[in-house]
Amino acid sequence: MTAERAKPDWTFLTNHAHVLVCVAQDSEIRGRDIAERVGITERAAQAIVADLVAAGYVLRTRDGRRNRYEVVPSAPLRHPIEAAHSVGDLLKMLGVKAR
Repeated sequence: MTAERAKPDWTFLTNHAHVLVCVAQDSEIRGRDIAERVGITERAAQAIVADLVAAGYVLRTRDGRRNRYEVVPSAPLRHPIEAAHSVGDLLKMLGVKAR
C-alpha cells in the first residue's frame, strides 16, 4: 500500500463514534489528545464531546482544571436501525472496555 492510500477516504464509524471510543478508553483524556487520535481539530473534538454530553451518552465532571468523563453504556444508539442496541453494545463490538 502506498503512502497516498494509507489513509482511507471514509470509515465505517463517524467522528462521534471515534470520540466516544477515546473517552471510553481514557476517562481523563484531554481535548487535544482526542483531536490528535481522531484526526480532527481540537475545537471539533470539544464540540463532539459537548454533543455526547448533551445527548446523555457521556457524563462530564470537573476535577480541578481537568474534566473527567464517564460513558453511559446503557444509552441507546440514535439511528432507528441501531435503536435496539446500546452504546455498551457498540463498545463491546469494537473490543473497547470503558474505564
